[in-house]
Amino acid sequence: MKKILILVFTEFFLFSFSQKKMSPIAYKNSAEVFTIKGLSQSTSIDCGSSKMILLSGQVPLDAAGNLVGNDVETQTEQVFKNIENILKEYGATGKDIIKLGIFITDISKTPDFRKIRDLHINLQNPPVSSLVEVSRLFRDDVLIEVEATAVIKNK
Repeated sequence: MKKILILVFTEFFLFSFSQKKMSPIAYKNSAEVFTIKGLSQSTSIDCGSSKMILLSGQVPLDAAGNLVGNDVETQTEQVFKNIENILKEYGATGKDIIKLGIFITDISKTPDFRKIRDLHINLQNPPVSSLVEVSRLFRDDVLIEVEATAVIKNK
């Protein structure tokens, strides 16, 4: 009798507290954003009732890999277009962004960045951010790179 009770309790415990049988991590790319072979554009982590989406640094390249713009404002527009396209793969938008990591080659151009950023984020609860001036990005003509983290409710 004792063994049966232990078995019933164990089965109840396992069924009550176990998670769904699915991978808690998923990787996605958007066909609308230039992809570098061997790198992922984003990954999501299933956190139970929500999903955290981590985006790799986005640069101002269009889907064909061409640079868009030669100033921070125009490049930032393309960066956020790329971010939005990737987030769309998860059913998210820029309003779901909770953290930004910004790498800019000229910190005096930060107001130009913020002007565009503010069109894409939740201004009532803006994301936490880190802004770093760098001497150079992966190409001399790239002036800005932005990493993003978003959180959405699981459906």
